[in-house]
Amino acid sequence: MGYLRAKDTVNGALGTCFAIIDGKRHELMQVKNIKAKVKKTRTTIPILGLTAKQQKSGGWEGIGTMTVYYVSSLFRKVMVDYMKNGVDTYFELMLTNEDPTGEAGRQTVLLKDVNIEEMLIGKLDVDEAAMDEEMKFTFGGVELLDSFNSL
Repeated sequence: MGYLRAKDTVNGALGTCFAIIDGKRHELMQVKNIKAKVKKTRTTIPILGLTAKQQKSGGWEGIGTMTVYYVSSLFRKVMVDYMKNGVDTYFELMLTNEDPTGEAGRQTVLLKDVNIEEMLIGKLDVDEAAMDEEMKFTFGGVELLDSFNSL
């Protein structure tokens, strides 16, 4: 029987995150954590002769959250452009996990058509030595550029 070795788990701090906005690649060193989820759109289907209802997938939606240190105006500029000019910016986020200690290797996920849904536009807090903020986003496509090795 096989088992997972502790050294093969992936250290969450050993990763990179890039935003590709208008063809320019921005390294997001200020990211503390990012989570992108896919949720299927399901329809309940009642079937004659069955007491249980079945589910049928009919699409999906991509949603996510990103917590970042409050040290960059990159996304605030994008939001202000929308607020002032009505230009809603869609971009890509490239997330890579790679822990050189183990044998899992690297996984790179490219989120496409990312759009900031909610974020802070300004913040002050005398109780925070290192201010952060959470942003909510949606995405409309995904590519798996690199896959973890089979362990």
